[in-house]
Amino acid sequence: MTLTIREAVLTDAATLLHFIRELAIYEKAEHEVAATIKLIEASVFGPNSVTRGLIAELDGKPIGMAIWFFNYSTWQARNGLYLEDLYVTPQARGVGAGKQLLKHLAKIAVENGCGRFEWSVLDWNEPAIKVYDAIGAQPMPEWLRYRLTGNALEEFSAS
Repeated sequence: MTLTIREAVLTDAATLLHFIRELAIYEKAEHEVAATIKLIEASVFGPNSVTRGLIAELDGKPIGMAIWFFNYSTWQARNGLYLEDLYVTPQARGVGAGKQLLKHLAKIAVENGCGRFEWSVLDWNEPAIKVYDAIGAQPMPEWLRYRLTGNALEEFSAS
């Protein structure tokens, strides 16, 4: 079996959407997915996109993905790499695809002089947390993540 990691390309939009939906089902949030192939084509592969994707393949068949972008640390005065989503389809878990996706992203971060590589994980996702602990990643318990979306975002922007 050959495991490869490659950059996602425009023709991968449907594959990314498939994995996004599988991830949402796993996270018990399928009803929140608003993504479509056209939206992914524009937001990940469009001319103004800051988002990138990776595809993990086993013997040439897509089995997982990572969606990421560069962010910025004012304290470090350096870019960082933020992993928005990492997903490996259930039937392919255990072959090392998740770890290889993380390693590939870590190399991108190092090659681009990033000061940090960060992501979030649901507190109940023990399998993922075990992987992250095993690679030496540290949780950031003192930080709370805040979010504005939907009506709250629109109302605040208009206030």
